[in-house]
Amino acid sequence: MKREKLRELAANLDGILYDDLTTRTLYATDASAYREMPLAVAIPENNNDIKKLIAFARAEKTSLIPRTAGTSLAGQVVGHGIIVDVSRKFTNILELNKEEHWVRVQPGVIRDELNMFLKPHGLYFGPETSTANRAMIGGMVGNNSCGSNSVVYGSTREHLLEVKAILSDGSDVHFKSMNIDEFHARCESSDNTLETALYRQIRGMLGNYSTQEEIRREFPKKSIARRNTGYAVDMLLDSAPFTLGGEDFNFCKLIAGSEGTLAFITEIKLNVSPLPPKEAGLLCVHFNTIDESLRANIIAMQFKPSASELIDHFILECTKDNIEQRKNRFFVKGDPGAILVIEFCRDTREEVTAIAGQLQQALEAAGLGYHFPLLFGEDTKRSGRCAKRGWVC
Repeated sequence: MKREKLRELAANLDGILYDDLTTRTLYATDASAYREMPLAVAIPENNNDIKKLIAFARAEKTSLIPRTAGTSLAGQVVGHGIIVDVSRKFTNILELNKEEHWVRVQPGVIRDELNMFLKPHGLYFGPETSTANRAMIGGMVGNNSCGSNSVVYGSTREHLLEVKAILSDGSDVHFKSMNIDEFHARCESSDNTLETALYRQIRGMLGNYSTQEEIRREFPKKSIARRNTGYAVDMLLDSAPFTLGGEDFNFCKLIAGSEGTLAFITEIKLNVSPLPPKEAGLLCVHFNTIDESLRANIIAMQFKPSASELIDHFILECTKDNIEQRKNRFFVKGDPGAILVIEFCRDTREEVTAIAGQLQQALEAAGLGYHFPLLFGEDTKRSGRCAKRGWVC
């Protein structure tokens, strides 16, 4: 593509468009090992800029890659098209409803900063990532992020209530829950918008019996609770009107995990939860093998922990070679093949100690584990740094 066209686009935006080699190189990768040189990098100022970028991409047959913090680990926000970075301007918390437990934000809001805002109100957005102090809500929706506490809070999809977005033709949409009558009324509307076409198409596709059978046969089993990215058409199939007694239809189920490929999100409405209990403890169970730790985790889940994370032998070996991280191995005994870090959150430290003791007894009775240190306070942060250091070795 001729650079003159990009410069014409830049002159037409309220925000900024970069096409220099340095900026493009900086955006050619994310937190993964993948690398693709983009055509340009846009910093939109507002929704109108996004619409202009969409129109340009359609006319020039290129792509847009929505991007926030770029903490993705699988190359989700790299590509040969135009990177559209909303992390600088779309950063506002727009509305909070304390009584109904929801918050409305722009996609560039940082997850931990959202929780700082919610804390005085006794509320909390549960899904997290290991990069929660910089990961942004837009990326969490795109990746359907969950994190170590998914056993309690599930994934971002379970908390996504509504999305305002812009479609590929530049039209505005507002995806939210719809009852059966509202869904059919939308499908049978006389307008010819792309949004209406989407509802008609999904009704035609999921209303087909053979398609239903194929989806139910080929998609992951419902017993696999933690599944992140991909088009969750099976979850739309589980909703009304396709499944009797199902939840109301909501296209947000499909948006979460779609990695920015279906619509350009501009606003997000999230369910938020009450603050978790104040006291947290980590039971760091040592095992000789990974297989032993996996069997132990099945038992641990019966005690309803708030998180369960595996530190394998490779990670532990990485921490040995770093002077600083060796200090964080204070809880490690011997040379374990794996450590299962099991978190319990309760109102008091005594309650945490009691439930951790019960789990230890159950594991010992099953012949699993050889060392069971229980960590509190700053020690929990140090053990976490030990694990994270291993991931980046």
